[in-house]
Amino acid sequence: MRIRDRLRVSDRRQRQLTRVMEVCLVGVFFIGLDRGNPGVVVNAGIAFLVTFLPAVLERDYDIPMDAGLTLWITTAVFLHAVGTLGPYSSRMTVLGIGWDNVTHTLSASLVAAIGYSTARAIDRHIDDVHLPPKFMFVFILLFVLAFGVVWEVLEFAIGEAAAMFGTGTVLTQYGLEDTMKDLMFNTVGGIIVAVWGTAYLTDVVGALEEHLDGRDQRAD
Repeated sequence: MRIRDRLRVSDRRQRQLTRVMEVCLVGVFFIGLDRGNPGVVVNAGIAFLVTFLPAVLERDYDIPMDAGLTLWITTAVFLHAVGTLGPYSSRMTVLGIGWDNVTHTLSASLVAAIGYSTARAIDRHIDDVHLPPKFMFVFILLFVLAFGVVWEVLEFAIGEAAAMFGTGTVLTQYGLEDTMKDLMFNTVGGIIVAVWGTAYLTDVVGALEEHLDGRDQRAD
């Protein structure tokens, strides 16, 4: 049973929560403008645009994005954007877990979901490809870790470039300990999807498989 079913959170309530976070992202965007902080502005702006991604995927590619998946995506980008507001946000916690750690776990879970859905769709679409469940578990973890390493390198490069040119940075890296914690919580996000991904992503995998089948039919 899905977590939202256990908590008895209706689709209507999930959509309401999504809308509230979208409105808050607009607020974060204008806070960044008021402060003259490009990091807050860029992160909030990109996060707000990402919240429209589920609707685009469903409309243009017929990929089912229910209220729960939309809320999942919106929550991840919302928490990340709020975390750019300043030092006080870094001291905030969610259920006793550091704000930055929560954002990395959620973001990594989205990356893992993309990797899982794509790999499973290819597995089901191509007869010569077979990905056993144990391999899928390892694949998801490696996929998330690889993405996490690239992200940390990107953070470092952007920070160094900002320092070199004397401009505000969009992404911030706080040292080796912070990087190791980020990678650790990225792994947690990957494990969550590796263990429970099937329950939440079956419809998405099916839609991707149908899309691949349709491309093959058009090619023939």
